[in-house]
Amino acid sequence: MRTFCLVTLLIGACLALASRVNAATPQPEFVPEWAKSVVWYQIFPERFRDGDPSNNPHVEDIAGAYPDEPPSSWQIHPWGSDWYELQNYEKQNHDKDSGDHIQRRRYGGDLQGIIDELPYLKKLGITAIYLNPIFDAPSLHKYDAASYHHVDPNFGPDPVGDRALMAHEDPLNPQSWVWTRADELALKLIDEVHAAGMRIIFDGVFNHMGVKSFAFRDLVKNQQASPYRNWFKVNSWNDPAKGTVFDYKGWFGVKTLPELARDDHGLLAGPRDYIFNATRRWMNPKGRGIEHGVDGWRLDVAYCVPHGFWKAWRKEVRSINPNAYLSAELVLPYDDAKPYLKGDEFDGEMNYNFGQACAQFFFHPAPVRLSASAFDKKLQRLREAYPPGVAAVTMNLIDSHDTGRVGSLILNRQLGDFGKWAEYFQLSIPSKNPSYNTRRPGDAEIALQKLFVIFQMTYLGAPMVYYGDEVGMWGGNDPDCRKPMIWADRTYADEVYGVNGTTTHAPDKVSVREDLLAHYQLMIAIRNRHPALLRGEYRTLSTDNARGLFVFERTYGTDRVVVILNNSGESVDYQVKDLSSTRYRDEVSGAIYTPTKRNVSVTVPAHWGAVLAEASP
Repeated sequence: MRTFCLVTLLIGACLALASRVNAATPQPEFVPEWAKSVVWYQIFPERFRDGDPSNNPHVEDIAGAYPDEPPSSWQIHPWGSDWYELQNYEKQNHDKDSGDHIQRRRYGGDLQGIIDELPYLKKLGITAIYLNPIFDAPSLHKYDAASYHHVDPNFGPDPVGDRALMAHEDPLNPQSWVWTRADELALKLIDEVHAAGMRIIFDGVFNHMGVKSFAFRDLVKNQQASPYRNWFKVNSWNDPAKGTVFDYKGWFGVKTLPELARDDHGLLAGPRDYIFNATRRWMNPKGRGIEHGVDGWRLDVAYCVPHGFWKAWRKEVRSINPNAYLSAELVLPYDDAKPYLKGDEFDGEMNYNFGQACAQFFFHPAPVRLSASAFDKKLQRLREAYPPGVAAVTMNLIDSHDTGRVGSLILNRQLGDFGKWAEYFQLSIPSKNPSYNTRRPGDAEIALQKLFVIFQMTYLGAPMVYYGDEVGMWGGNDPDCRKPMIWADRTYADEVYGVNGTTTHAPDKVSVREDLLAHYQLMIAIRNRHPALLRGEYRTLSTDNARGLFVFERTYGTDRVVVILNNSGESVDYQVKDLSSTRYRDEVSGAIYTPTKRNVSVTVPAHWGAVLAEASP
C-alpha cells in the first residue's frame, strides 16, 4: 500500500511538472504568416463590374434559380437604374413581391470586370481578395453550384463555346475535364492578382449543390440507377409499385439547394472525392505550380458540414500549398466556434462576432450600447478564445453579402441589436420590415462609419471591406446589400422608389462618396505602412466610460502606434505617456506633436480618432 501511494505521488508530481512545462511552452501557430498582414476586399462578382457585355446571360441561363416560375419577359437589368423601380420587362411578370423581381435580375458583372478594376483595388490599398462563388450556377449568387470544376460560362468570354465543351466531359473522370475560356480567364485573374502583389481566395460551397448540377440532374433522371445515387440526402425514390415519389433534403428546406450526403465522419466518398479533385484543380492548375493557383478558400456554411470532412480536406489543401489560408463562415458564439479553429480545420473565420461587438459600441444606442470597458472585455474574450495566431488572421468585418450594408446598419441603429443575429437578420430585410429605413445615409451616419474604419484598420486581425462600402453604398439585408457597384465613370438614376416599387420619396443621389473613399484609402495606407498595425502586439491603455474613450497601442519591434478613439459627442483630451522619441504625428489629421517630459496631450474631436506614431525628422 505504501509502495502504491509512493508511485501515485510520483505520478502526480510528474503530471504537475508536465502541466507547468506545457503551460510555459508557447503553443505553436498553425496560420499562414501572410494572412496576418492583409487587407481583404470582398467581391460579389455579378454586381462588381461588367467588363464584357458580350457574355451577359440570357433567360435560359438563369433557369433553375429562384424564383422557380419562368419569366414572361426578361433582359439584362440596367446597371444604373433606380434599385426599387420596376423596369418595363419586370412589369410583365407576375412575381409575388419586389424581392422576386430583384432575384431575377442580372447586371452582367464578370471576371473581366474584376481584372479591369485591379488598379482601383491597388490604389485603395487592398492586398487580398475574397471572391463570392464564381463556379457554374444559374443564380446571381452562385451558391447553387452546377459544378465546382468550372467557372460560370457567363463570367467568361465564350458562354456558348464553353457549354459545348463541358457537355462532352465525364464529371467523374478528372482526366476528361476541359479548361474552358471562363476557366482560363479565372487563371488569368489569379496571375494578375499575384502580379499586383495581392492574394486571392475562392468561395467553397461544399455543403450542397444546385438542382442544375450534373450530379443532381442525373440523379433525377436515373434515380437509383444513377452513379450519383449516394451523393445527396434522398428521402424517397420514384417507385409506382410502392406509391412513392422522388424527394430529397434541401439545405434548411430550400429545395433548389440539395444537400450532399454525409455520415458522422464527413461527406460520403462520391462528393468528397469530387471536391478533392476540384480543389487540386484550382490550387495547382494544370500542374503549373501553386503560384498560379488560389491562395486559399472561404468555406460557406462550414458549421453544417461534419468535422471529419474539414480535417481531411485541410490535410489535402496543405499538402498542395502549405501556406494556404482557410477561413470559415461560422456565425457562432466563439465558444461554439472553437472546435473549428484548433489547427486541424480552419485558420480563421469571417468574424461576425467582431462586427457585432463594434455595432454595439460604435452605433447602437442604449440599452444595446456597450461601454468602453464592456467593449474591451468582449474584444479580449475574442482574442483569447482561440489558439495563437488565429486572432491575427481572422477576417474582421462589419457587413457582407449576408447582412445589411454598414451605412444602413448605422442609419437603422435603433432598430434592434445586430448582436442578436437571427432576430436582426429578419429585421434588416426591408421587404419584410416596413420600419426599415432604405434612404441614403447622411453625414452623421457616414461620420460613424469613418470612426469604425479607424478602429477596423488599426485593430488586431485582418480587416475586410465589402465591395462598395468605401464609396458609400447602402442597403438592407439580401437582396439589397447586393446592388451594382457605384463607379465614377457610370451614370446612375436617383433613387426615388420605395421597397414596394411604387412609393416615392425625395431623390437620393447615387454617386461615389469621395470623402469616404479618401478616408478608406488613408486608413488602409496607414495600416499598410506600420508593421505594428500589420502584425504587432495589442494592449489596451484606457477605457474611460464617462468620456467614451477607448485607447490601445500596437507594437512591433521599435514601431509603436497609439490609437485614441472618441466615441462620444464631445471633444476630449487624452495624454499619451512614456514616449521615447522627440516628434510624433497623428496619422489621421497630420498634426505634429512634440512631447513634454515624454508625454503628449492629444485633442480628439467628437466621434473621431487619432493614430499617434513616431514622425520622421
